[in-house]
This record gives sequence, C-alpha cells and structure tokens, in this order.
Amino acid sequence: MLEIARAETAPTNQDQLIQMATAHWVSRFLYVAAEMNLADKLGEEPRTAEELAQSTASDAPSLYRLMRTLASLGLFTEGRSHRFSLTPLGEALRTDTIRATVLTAAGDLITKSLEQLPYSVQTGKSGFEKAFGVPFFEYLANHPADASMFSETMVGFHGSEPAAVAAAYDFSQFETIIDVGGATGNLLAAILARHPEPRGILFDLPHVVRDAPALIGAHGLAHRITIEAGNFFESIPAAASACLLSHIIHDWSEAECLTILGNCRRTMKPDSRLLIVESVLAQGDAPHPGKVLDMIMLALFTGAQERTEPEYRRLLDKAGFRLARVVPTESAVSILEAFPA
Repeated sequence: MLEIARAETAPTNQDQLIQMATAHWVSRFLYVAAEMNLADKLGEEPRTAEELAQSTASDAPSLYRLMRTLASLGLFTEGRSHRFSLTPLGEALRTDTIRATVLTAAGDLITKSLEQLPYSVQTGKSGFEKAFGVPFFEYLANHPADASMFSETMVGFHGSEPAAVAAAYDFSQFETIIDVGGATGNLLAAILARHPEPRGILFDLPHVVRDAPALIGAHGLAHRITIEAGNFFESIPAAASACLLSHIIHDWSEAECLTILGNCRRTMKPDSRLLIVESVLAQGDAPHPGKVLDMIMLALFTGAQERTEPEYRRLLDKAGFRLARVVPTESAVSILEAFPA
C-alpha cells in the first residue's frame, strides 16, 4: 500500500501561500455546518449522517463527507458506527454561542463584498454597495432580520472584548455614560456590570435598539440603562459625563466622522470625556488583527478605515478634541481618551 510521508520540515513559502489562498474553503465548510445547524442537532445526541440527512434535507453520503471533513478540522469526532458527536470547538457553533457570527462572517454580506475587493482597491468605493446596490447600513435598515443577525454577530465577533474594555479603564468616575451607536447595549452592559456607580444611556437607530431591552434585561440592568432612539448624524442626547463610541469611527469617512464627533462635542462639558474604542493599528510591518479588519472595512464601506494613533490624533484635532492617552486592553482594541480642546 502506498503511504504518504509526513513532512517534518517547516512549510515552504509556496506552502504558506497555498494555505492562505485556500483559507476561504474552510470558511465555506463552516458556513454550511452553521446554516444546517449541525451543532445544535449533534448537541442532543451523537448521530450518523444518515440519521441527520432527513432533518437537514441532505444527501446522506454527501453529508457524511462534509461531517468527516469537519471532524478532521476539530469540530466533530467520529465514533463507532460512524456516529458523530460535538467537540468543545464544535460546541461553540451552537445557536446560543457564535452561530450568528459564523453565518454573517462567512455569508453573502461579506463574501459578495470581498468579491468586489479589486473594485474597492482601485476606486476606494464600497464593494458591498456595488454588489447589493445600496450602502451597508441602508441595507440593514430595510432588512430587519439581517439587522438583528448583524447585532447578534457583533456580540459574538467581539467576544471577550467588552469585559476587557470594562476592566482596562476606570469608568466608576462617571455619573452617566452615553453609548453612542451602542447597538443592543452589549458593551455598555459589561461596563455597568463591573462598575456599579454610573448610569447608562444607550443611543442608536430605532431598528437597532429594538433588540436592546432583551439583552439589557438579561444582564439585570434595565433600571440603570435608558434607551433612546435617534441618528448620531443629526444630534446626540443631552450631556453625559462620558461619551462612548465603540466601533463607530472606523465605519465612516473622515467627513462623516467629523460630523459624529462634532455632535458629541456640542453636548459635552469641558471636563467630559470622549472614549473611543477601536483597533489602533501598529505602525510598520508589525502584525495586528486590525490590519485584516481594515480590508473588510474597505470592502463594506466607502471611506471607512482602521487608524494608527497619529491618524486618530489628527482626526480628533480636526474635531476639536485633545487626545490625552491610549489605554490598551486585554483584547485587540484600545480606548482612546480625549477631552474637548
């Protein structure tokens, strides 16, 4: 029998490039598993592909091949009689964990935008808009189910980040924190859960905050968080001790960012703080997760980008703020603390 020798040497440059080029294959395998809800079905009890075929409207031999591949990637394990069960990695694909994040990250909203990445690189314009005909957030406003999925996706995508942000900065010094564009309140809830002193205001578009009461209630914080609906391009609610912008600035062009920051500044007192939570890119060749995310921003939004500290400093100067410091966290993001200039 022909045996395939296992190479003990380090991968060549060609090997590494092939691995990069084929990474999207695994993404699609994972997407199909999430779409078919295989993790939930296997969470009940180990099953064979034949047993799952009817409930998933699948061809049993083809489903077996998919599950065998996913088992080789560590999501499932194949036992006696070809019965598959979940591994700890596969458990994370269940509906109550990050299934929504996988469906979005590996689904059409992102993949079709990335198909247009050459167009975005050549023009600086949104690949999403070229693929779908409307800007990203306008699309979500007209597709409520996708908007809810996107909010759930962001909770999963940012993972332990809210706890890391809450731990890295002394939020207890504030009486009120307004989370501008705070979606369903995941970060604000993490901050208030750790710091019992402040109250919170969650501010976002009406169709976005629609799902917020459930999340806030689940954290037992309904008595400390007020939900207000509105558009941060038009105005921001009355002054708070701290104005929090988490993953907002990177979504917009410089002109749009200046509008948002200007609306924040108009509500702030001289001793109020502006707190921006974003990836702050390392300069030079140093790797950083934000450099990959920057390509997604390029594909999704015209003018959106991740920034270095000097780039944030210049932006804040134009908006009438003074950058005081950048506070690192035990995650990929930092907290940029600024005061009205």
